[in-house]
Amino acid sequence: MMREPTFDRRLLLKAVGALSASAALAPAFAGTAAAAGRPDIGVSVFPFPLGAVRLQAGPFLDNMNRQLAYFRFVDADRLLHTFRTNAGLASSAQPCGGWESPSTELRGHSTGHLLSGLAQAYANTGDTAYKTKGDYLVNALAACQAAAPGRGFHTGYLSAFPENFFDRLEGGQSVWAPYYTLHKIMAGLLDQYLLAGNQQALDVLLRKAAWTKARTDPLSVTQMQAALRTEFGGMPEVLTNLYQATGDANHLATAQRFDHAQILDPLAANQDRLSGFHANTQIPKIIGAIREYHATGTTRYRDIAVNFWRIVLDHHSYVIGGNSDGEYFQTPDAIASRLSDTTCEVCNTYNMLKLTRQLFFTDPVPEYMDYYELALFNQILGEQDPNSSHGFVTYYTPLRAGGIKTYANDYDDFTCDHGTGMESQTKFADSVYFFNGETLYVNLFIASVLTWPGRGITVRQDTTFPASSGTKLTIGGSGHIALKLRIPKWTSAAVVKVNGVAQGSPAPGSYFTIDRTWAAGDVVDVSVPASLAFPRANDDAGVGAVKYGPIVLAGQYGSTNLSALPTLQTGTVQADPANPLRFTGTASTGAVTLLPFYATHHQRYTVYWRLTGTAPTGTSYEAEAGTLAGQAAVRSSSGASGGALVGYVGGGSANYLQFTGVTATAGAHPVTIFYASGEARSLTVSVNGGAAVSVATPGTGGWDTVGSVQVTLSLAAGANTIRLANPSGWAPDIDRIVVG
Repeated sequence: MMREPTFDRRLLLKAVGALSASAALAPAFAGTAAAAGRPDIGVSVFPFPLGAVRLQAGPFLDNMNRQLAYFRFVDADRLLHTFRTNAGLASSAQPCGGWESPSTELRGHSTGHLLSGLAQAYANTGDTAYKTKGDYLVNALAACQAAAPGRGFHTGYLSAFPENFFDRLEGGQSVWAPYYTLHKIMAGLLDQYLLAGNQQALDVLLRKAAWTKARTDPLSVTQMQAALRTEFGGMPEVLTNLYQATGDANHLATAQRFDHAQILDPLAANQDRLSGFHANTQIPKIIGAIREYHATGTTRYRDIAVNFWRIVLDHHSYVIGGNSDGEYFQTPDAIASRLSDTTCEVCNTYNMLKLTRQLFFTDPVPEYMDYYELALFNQILGEQDPNSSHGFVTYYTPLRAGGIKTYANDYDDFTCDHGTGMESQTKFADSVYFFNGETLYVNLFIASVLTWPGRGITVRQDTTFPASSGTKLTIGGSGHIALKLRIPKWTSAAVVKVNGVAQGSPAPGSYFTIDRTWAAGDVVDVSVPASLAFPRANDDAGVGAVKYGPIVLAGQYGSTNLSALPTLQTGTVQADPANPLRFTGTASTGAVTLLPFYATHHQRYTVYWRLTGTAPTGTSYEAEAGTLAGQAAVRSSSGASGGALVGYVGGGSANYLQFTGVTATAGAHPVTIFYASGEARSLTVSVNGGAAVSVATPGTGGWDTVGSVQVTLSLAAGANTIRLANPSGWAPDIDRIVVG
């Protein structure tokens, strides 16, 4: 048992005095972030304030409106009850249940999420009802903080549980994550200040930060690292954000005390030692690391964040973009072997999106936003129950065959995912567009209107994506914009038109730039055709899922539970002509309907299928080096149908793989390309020397995991030559093609 450190009240009072000097930082007006005290280091892209982007009709606005209805409904006094009783103040409110009950050690965390959600709602909508409720909460919390010394707590302490929880933490006794709860409250206070202009929130936060510094300063490195074995949420993130907002170096110093060496050191060396660790405990540590990079410029922090993101996506993520089973990281690449009712805790994805966003600011490559789209559409959009007027959300996202989503409720739940759901559903507008100077990034296909602050320019995005395969941007006002349109890696044959005139050849997995002076009424049409793909599980090439573009499809099984993965005949999957997001197919269970996973609610489903022996119907042509042109190279592969894969060496127009003697009748034919899916790449496909089309080949597994993509090619009667290449870069190794 470690010796309990001495807690010096004089140190706390000194810290409070130092912090109060930064309280004069100007607060934000509605929807506009307060001017940062310090600019971020190492970033080249920036978000618009939430108030600059308004969602238009569509599924994201529907979700947000249900969440807003809950904000108007929820009784603030019920959430304040345990804060008031802990501070010795009277409360006649009915206590909440679930994780906010008076006997639950995590009580108080949901109030922090509510503060953030209300601030975001006010910033995005301008509706003062959300500011009024946020102001009420902040004022009540300030009263609790002021009363805390009367209960024997140290100055600045604010929580719904007594301060001796931290005595237990520092003494090595069991306690449920006290710093985790403090982080949620601190983050909510900072959002109330930055997004809703609440100066009192900053005052309360500064005292709370001073308490944190005084509490942790006396701890030795060994004692502090021992305390960090207990989940502490995003303490390094919120303290670094406070440092960036105020410029007070005390906050950064305290943030860095929460650097957890056991997790960060292996990641700095790009080592995956995540197995066995609670997943959502670790992700906020990495968000803290990237924010510490932005605050200090120390590249080790950046490398930790980049390495973690890559490791999690490549080796610990399911097809919907989520991670974890039973809340823990498992053995790397264990996907098909870890399908359960407790996969993909939604908090993890909430935090992975926060991390991805910060990494994009650091390095604006489209891969980050491709992942953001995947996780946002397939998990975050689908976590909310559309039948609930109050926007109830899921905790886990079951991925076993026969899984079914379950949801929160008004007052008797309040899990961590209930909390993050309040934030996720009120910030959909925050990543649709980014900017740098006069450069505009269009990241997501979400119906919305951007009003560019200070420029007199609007950009209206009209889309029903993913029901449609594109979007339309209409410019209001006039001026120069270097418009960067994300062309997703999952599309092929994308087309961009300005006022009806085609612009170049957009490549999958890139930002297509149109740099010009725009006039009012200019229209940009973006077509990003989607196709079916069957990505395979990392650990079992015979198990996979069905995607249409970025949208994961789920087999609809109603009330029928399943004891094992059904077998799906991939060649039978076809779209319903009357409904672009409804597909049918034949499985071992019989005919089955497949719908977007995000729209699958109140019935059992399967996302993963057994695909062994379900190759598309048609003639198979194996890739063999002896029959291919270019600099063909062969490598053995346990996942390939013939035990080997073929690729070309280097890049350039002379390097290609060619299938000759492909016989067919004249007309359009589905051609399925099987490739090594260890990394997201792309290739070009041409027939008989004709124009090539680009095809994205997503990274869905290891280098011996064979993925597939399908294209439709116009073949001539008799023998044809199909060429696969990538003149501008690396193409994937090829297993075979099947011509239907």
